Amino acid sequence: MTITYTWRDAFENAAVNALHAEGFHHRVLDIDWWEQVQRHSLGWVCARRDGELVGFVNVAWDGGVHAFVLDTVVRGDQRRAGIGAGLVEAAVRGARAARCEWLHVDFDEELRGFYLDSCGFETTPAGLIAL
Repeated sequence: MTITYTWRDAFENAAVNALHAEGFHHRVLDIDWWEQVQRHSLGWVCARRDGELVGFVNVAWDGGVHAFVLDTVVRGDQRRAGIGAGLVEAAVRGARAARCEWLHVDFDEELRGFYLDSCGFETTPAGLIAL
């Protein structure tokens, strides 16, 4: 079975809500992802296996040269098969095509190997204020 990665492809809110809930361990919410990405994102990538959404990543941006990887998620039974790295790779291509110069990501420590080793991000000093 082949995984397809599509930049700025249509999706159903229910599918992203279910995927997000599973991946981030919360109840299924009723978020209008389509409206959110239309208003705030440079793009997004959908990963599909046989037409079914199995992965998603949102690429927000500042309207200029900085893009930000958010909400990278792969369905539980599809993890550790390279789909997450494929999502990020497609996000890199999309941000590069939009002439962004930087792609940022924040991650929890347990995802360090994924983002640094599998996806090629480099560490940088950064700051954060919890709100």
